[in-house]
Amino acid sequence: MSGTISTLAVPDRLPTASELKKQQTVADNEALIQAFHRDQLRWNNVDWVVTLFLIGVHLGCFAAPFFFSWTGLIVCVVMHWVTCSIGICLGYHRYLAHKAMKLRAPAEFGVLLCGCLSGEGSPLTWAATHRLHHQKSDQNGDPHSPYIGGPWWSHILWLFPKRSTESTRIMFRRYVPELVDRPLMQFFEKTFAIWLWAGGLALLATGWALDGWRMGVSLVVWGMCVRMTAAYHSTWFVNSATHLWGYRNYDTRDHSRNLWWVAILAYGEGWHNNHHAHPSLAPAGHKWWEVDITWWSIRLLRAIGQAYDVKDRLPQGRRADDVKEQQEFEQTILRDSAA
Repeated sequence: MSGTISTLAVPDRLPTASELKKQQTVADNEALIQAFHRDQLRWNNVDWVVTLFLIGVHLGCFAAPFFFSWTGLIVCVVMHWVTCSIGICLGYHRYLAHKAMKLRAPAEFGVLLCGCLSGEGSPLTWAATHRLHHQKSDQNGDPHSPYIGGPWWSHILWLFPKRSTESTRIMFRRYVPELVDRPLMQFFEKTFAIWLWAGGLALLATGWALDGWRMGVSLVVWGMCVRMTAAYHSTWFVNSATHLWGYRNYDTRDHSRNLWWVAILAYGEGWHNNHHAHPSLAPAGHKWWEVDITWWSIRLLRAIGQAYDVKDRLPQGRRADDVKEQQEFEQTILRDSAA
């Protein structure tokens, strides 16, 4: 090794705090883009826990005709609404991810519990991933855009790659800083899988007690496998189909669209162009014909005093506030996390 001290690369000055912050932001962006890139889907990087669970739930549907019962069908329909509309659409999406309302303690615990029972992951992970989607919608870095990874990637394949603990830490720090240290969020972050499996055991035990082991299996197959498969795909159609087909009420910067049949399957979430144009609004349907079942539940919670500060003022015209609202929202969560 030749050379003297005078020839070594020594910086003229140390970077300022602002420069360090910018460097960290760039590094975090690159880490998240890499974490959600389609190239991560390869055999040596498959999250086998998630993959095998999803395969198992789908395969369980093939047993449904052999274990049909009217009780199982009723449980399937009721649990689909409870977990998908109340848990995901109202709890994870409009309440946690977008702060479209505030909830008092009993309702907050209940809707987040329903979200855990859906099997779509923990509240923090769901909310952080969704906020990332809005910031990067249909651009490089969007976790599930059909324009970046293709239709099948946006619908289901993006769930299969294993993502590092570091990328999750970055996502939590950047996108849910005001939520990550809340005791209730930490409670569900640590126990969401327990609630999911406990729900399955409760269905099995209830059915067995009612009418023997076949009824127990019927409730599990219909109340979990069929219900969860239907709920999964109705949620995933929002990621895929509503960025490909439908009409637009607003001129957003992305390709989001309103698709009536997804709105029916996903309890109002299919009015996706409306939502991307004005993401902080509690109602997703902005026209009189755009039926939004989840909005009905929010109105009921408000009527009984469990929901308040509900953002429900519908806009006029085609102008979208997606960029402005995203910037204001990011400032809000940073302020809330510092408080």
